[in-house]
Amino acid sequence: MGAQFVARKRLAIEMGMGTDLQGQDYTKAAIRALKDALWHNSLTVVKALGYPINAMQVDIQIGVAQPNEVDKQAVADVLPYGTGRVEVVKGGLDIPKDDGTGLTVVANAAAIVYLEIDTTEAHS
Repeated sequence: MGAQFVARKRLAIEMGMGTDLQGQDYTKAAIRALKDALWHNSLTVVKALGYPINAMQVDIQIGVAQPNEVDKQAVADVLPYGTGRVEVVKGGLDIPKDDGTGLTVVANAAAIVYLEIDTTEAHS
């Protein structure tokens, strides 16, 4: 009789970049960065392994110059399925406008996709 184990396994890392050109909105730039990362991929491996797509766990890392200005829930809400955890760190870029009236905000995103994989030890 084998023992059942569950292991959290990394399936993919997706990366993206987003901007807010006019409004200095760090959340908008972060959302665009996450969409850039996600909308270039289709993770069919989850279904191929026999798991529902909502079983995916996504660790979202956002880099912006002003981390406290990002609405983490708004970023997590971008995920089409699965559950997300958002961490925002100092990074990205703030690019001053020539006339000194504001900034262009650049955000970077990494979406790290995990799945809890059931494994069974086949030892008698």
